[in-house]
Amino acid sequence: MEARDEKRLLRFQKQLAKYKLLIIDELGFVPLSKTGAELLFEVFSQRYERGSTLLTSNLPFDEWTEVFGSERLTGALLDRLTHHVHILEMNGDSYRLNQSQKRRKSPKT
Repeated sequence: MEARDEKRLLRFQKQLAKYKLLIIDELGFVPLSKTGAELLFEVFSQRYERGSTLLTSNLPFDEWTEVFGSERLTGALLDRLTHHVHILEMNGDSYRLNQSQKRRKSPKT
């Protein structure tokens, strides 16, 4: 959105499209504005079948509509993202919580 406001969105989108791998971490941690959701959709659409994208989220797909604010947009996005995909579902204890608990239990030296 900053690139759009600064009139450099096209250049930024072209730059993102050139990367062999784009990593987006914690998608859905913060809901997107309507404009933000549409701009992110454009990024995914431009990369579709052109570059690899690694995406992490703690949300199941059925909760993504809350993040993107539109069933139609979410459906179109998931259609592109899941076409050529490897989904790794990882369930388990929090790594950060485990480290914190270990630090509290270990004797002080």
